[in-house]
Amino acid sequence: MHGPLLLSELIGTGLLVLVGLSLVIAMFGTGSPLVALIPDEGLRRLITGFLFGSTGATIALSPVGKVSGAHINPAVSLGFWLMGKLDRRLALGYVVAQLLGAVLGALPLLAWGDMGRSVAFGATTPGTGYSATAALLGEVVTTFIMVALLCVFLGFRRLRRFTPALFPFLYAVMVFLEAPISGTSTNPARSLGPAVVSGTWQAWWIYWAGPLLGMLAAIAVCSALADRIEVAKLYHFDSDRGGLLRGKWRTQNEAPRAV
Repeated sequence: MHGPLLLSELIGTGLLVLVGLSLVIAMFGTGSPLVALIPDEGLRRLITGFLFGSTGATIALSPVGKVSGAHINPAVSLGFWLMGKLDRRLALGYVVAQLLGAVLGALPLLAWGDMGRSVAFGATTPGTGYSATAALLGEVVTTFIMVALLCVFLGFRRLRRFTPALFPFLYAVMVFLEAPISGTSTNPARSLGPAVVSGTWQAWWIYWAGPLLGMLAAIAVCSALADRIEVAKLYHFDSDRGGLLRGKWRTQNEAPRAV
């Protein structure tokens, strides 16, 4: 029963890593014509963040997102579990599928050759001149903002249908401001894929600890919104044939709040 959900998460996360990190390589890799075309590094960060977020939004809107909800991030799946929208086994299955999908999605990045290697195929590490503590704090803050805004958008019916549109603008701002500090991962799977193919494991623990701590803080702050979130999806809210992604109100025969 869980097979299609897990396969969709694997595919979605693989696409996020493949497309999103190809954008990173194209924008910042040594020898890329885009570096000369757009010499301002800040502008390239802004564009890359917008396009990376657009990739995630497109996956959420796609058939992949219709099946699994397009979490494509262990922090998101574990957040839904803590809010009672996924059972523990399914949440863990999502995390495993996401991590495997990230590694598989990163393998084709090797085709970028020297250009990809010049940026470690998009691996996230603390920025030059920044400590591990600063990078950890950056990951905590950016993940907190991402998960908290997800809770707000999913918790109110008037905002819910616009949830995918949040990501391009959110990541444009976050990558522009915070990427020099930690690389703006907010996603352990996104960081795992390029680490595997590049062999870059510098301060790898930050990209687990930071997103998970940021998620926990956001869930704590937004706990009052948990009952308003009806389904563990970022879009296609009415499509859940097995009822596996429904919130507790569904199993308790409570009516959802029309807010």
